[in-house]
Amino acid sequence: MAGGIVKYRHLSRDSAHRRALLRNLVTSLIEHESISTTWHKAKEAQRMAEKMITLAKKNTEASKRQATAYLFRPTEMMPKLFGALRERYATRPGGYTRVLRIEPVKEDQAASAILELVDGPKDMRFALTAKTIATVRQNGHKINDMTAANIAKVTHFRKDADAELEEMVKRFERLAQEGDEGETEVIKKRVYPENFRSR
Repeated sequence: MAGGIVKYRHLSRDSAHRRALLRNLVTSLIEHESISTTWHKAKEAQRMAEKMITLAKKNTEASKRQATAYLFRPTEMMPKLFGALRERYATRPGGYTRVLRIEPVKEDQAASAILELVDGPKDMRFALTAKTIATVRQNGHKINDMTAANIAKVTHFRKDADAELEEMVKRFERLAQEGDEGETEVIKKRVYPENFRSR
């Protein structure tokens, strides 16, 4: 791009298409609290999702108008954004979302990621920390510094964090006793249609 430093990712779209894409991703994130997309889209949607939650925390008429103008399906999303999510992040000074890289999901090997709201029911780091604790207990080891730091990180702003973490650890211990290791293979999604030979 001539004329200066690129301030954001264009995502190979024109301005209107890019804005519609990000609005859709942010609306889906608020609805489902965890979405899977490409890494570049996730990083751009993360910026807008943080702004939406900051608007919810302000909780003024002006911020409600701004959020209504940005979200798709505002009548469905506004009660959640200005209700449960605003209360969840009331004491958190920032960092309401997290982007986690995952193996490429599509067959074109595009860098994939999970964009999620932290401290929610689908918090991936919370689940991974619980699984680590369960594995450490099962093997009879002590919790190392990295795991202790992760425990402090995922429980710092979460309400009833210790009880929820212990419950999830017990769930993972129960799954380990049953021999359930979870999914081990990533199933690729088709990007390109199959070309059937005419002859």
